[in-house]
Amino acid sequence: MAKKTDNTEDKIHVVEEALSKSEQFIERHQKTLMIIIGAIIVIGLGIFAFQRLFLVPREKEAQSQMFMAQKYFEEDSLNKALNGDGSSVGFLGIIDDYSMTKACNLSKYYAGIIYLKQGKFEDAITYLKKFSGNDDMVAPMALGGIGDAYMELGKKDEALDYYLKAVDRSNNDLSSPIYLMRAAWIYEDMGKYDKAIETYEKIQKEHYKSLEARDIEKYIERAKLLAGK
Repeated sequence: MAKKTDNTEDKIHVVEEALSKSEQFIERHQKTLMIIIGAIIVIGLGIFAFQRLFLVPREKEAQSQMFMAQKYFEEDSLNKALNGDGSSVGFLGIIDDYSMTKACNLSKYYAGIIYLKQGKFEDAITYLKKFSGNDDMVAPMALGGIGDAYMELGKKDEALDYYLKAVDRSNNDLSSPIYLMRAAWIYEDMGKYDKAIETYEKIQKEHYKSLEARDIEKYIERAKLLAGK
């Protein structure tokens, strides 16, 4: 019983000693700790104020400006969508004037797609690579757009890489079969018929509801004939 009491007392002594050291540390460094705590509070308040007083109003303004650019894009008035109409800025203006906003980021996607449509493939790649997204539709289309631009430049390896990235980003029945089909065509062109067959069959098995799956059997048969199967 005495031994157990001694152990308990030892533990209490250790705890008291640790608390005493902590108190001494706080006393010695009180001024420094107060400065650090104050700095953290100031930084936190600064971030909050920056977001509320600067980013939020800029985001609203950028979204308002982007409305007309999107309208021109939908109407296929690509130059106005890109450069503005004199009274409202286009996607390039939003990118330059409203950095750090969601509208700026999305404008990079639109700009890339416009350049792709205009045949300015290097510019398309530049802007689409600047776009950052994790959604299930726009993000894979941006990657697929980069693949299309590389394909137009004759860079098949790079195009294939981005088509497969587009599929991996969001495995859905809308965009995935499109880019799988394009990847399979590149495999065929490279003489990699087994990979082409595998890719076509992936469309058939995993995306059987898609438009691409309707005629997929003939592509599979063609690839098998070319492979000598």
